[in-house]
Amino acid sequence: MCNDDSATKNNCRDPNFGTKLVHAGHNPAEWTYKDVVPPIAMSTIFNSPSPGVIEGYEYTRCGNPIRSVLEKCLIALDHAKYALAYSSGMAAISSMVNLLAPGDHLLCSSNVYGGTHRLLNKVAKQAGILFDFVDFSDTANIISNIKPNTKLVWFESLSNPLMSVLDVQKVSEVVHKTRADIIVAVDNSFVTPYFQRPLDLGVDVIMYSLSKYMNGHSDVIMGALVTNNKNLYDKLYVFQYTCGNVPSSFDCYMVNRGLKTLHVRMEQHMKNATAVAEYLESHPKVLRVNYMGLPSHPQHEIIKKQFTGHNGIVSFYINGGIKVSTKLLESLKLFSITCSLGCYESLAALPCKMTHTSLTDEERQSTGIHDNLIRLSIGLEYYQDLIDDLEQAILASGAADKS
Repeated sequence: MCNDDSATKNNCRDPNFGTKLVHAGHNPAEWTYKDVVPPIAMSTIFNSPSPGVIEGYEYTRCGNPIRSVLEKCLIALDHAKYALAYSSGMAAISSMVNLLAPGDHLLCSSNVYGGTHRLLNKVAKQAGILFDFVDFSDTANIISNIKPNTKLVWFESLSNPLMSVLDVQKVSEVVHKTRADIIVAVDNSFVTPYFQRPLDLGVDVIMYSLSKYMNGHSDVIMGALVTNNKNLYDKLYVFQYTCGNVPSSFDCYMVNRGLKTLHVRMEQHMKNATAVAEYLESHPKVLRVNYMGLPSHPQHEIIKKQFTGHNGIVSFYINGGIKVSTKLLESLKLFSITCSLGCYESLAALPCKMTHTSLTDEERQSTGIHDNLIRLSIGLEYYQDLIDDLEQAILASGAADKS
């Protein structure tokens, strides 16, 4: 399925996506008992026919059959050549930062995950890596902040929690036109390859927090990097098995299982979130709604060009301060108050007190993360039940009508 304004591969829904989810990376003939469901290889060691002769696998830190199944599936979904699964999304981001040497420069979008901020400010800085946070919405800012020692550009296809969208293709083009050797990496966790394939848009590396939509069940912490660049893959693989930031075999099995329903879940997330966003946008006590599926989204034209659908993340500004926003969350009955997102159950968060506490007050204010900003991860429940729950919570919060 393609958007009406374009028939290019960059914004066409992959008609074989569901088939890839079910079959990519798995062939029952590979397994001793012809398992239809790929078995979990819990062994950490594998027998060799002779000293120094490795047939497939040697030690699970370096590779494992069920991890290979998962990585092959990820490769198929993003039209990629290589993938690496990590013990967490932050482990995947850290591996990208580990590509840099002291004195190298990383250019990062100012509107990124709080954990990315923390990694750069608390860890990368101590390692002598230089970095700048820049507003990527104007590509002139990107060009003017690229330095002779810039080696990596990092941004998110859809930002958290304001749902801002960047033109992935345009960012990739301006960076590579300025210097072809700079690595362009994007966090595509909020969108998944079902709604966008950034490698087709020119990026070098995609990062996923598989803990979110890809697994979709709030029971695994895992990350991944996907690329078409063999030299980059080879470096990352050496770093991975040397540093040991690999996922467990059981977690790989769980994510591989969760992936099988990704396309079905994303369609329902989109349907439910659209209904909730439209309800909130018309509410007299809500100041503004941020959702990529609303025509009022500031980057609506980019969204139409770049994505094949919309996720389940909605954020909004309630008309009130910290007491009102806190009371609203405390009054919810169907939403759990927690920091994650992208799973089958609906979740609510107050970013200023939860996901973005690593930012200073000034940084939060400048990026729009105010005390009255609430983020919702819309799950798979009946959408009217979610709307009814939000309605009673908004009324209980004491929020005033907007003037």
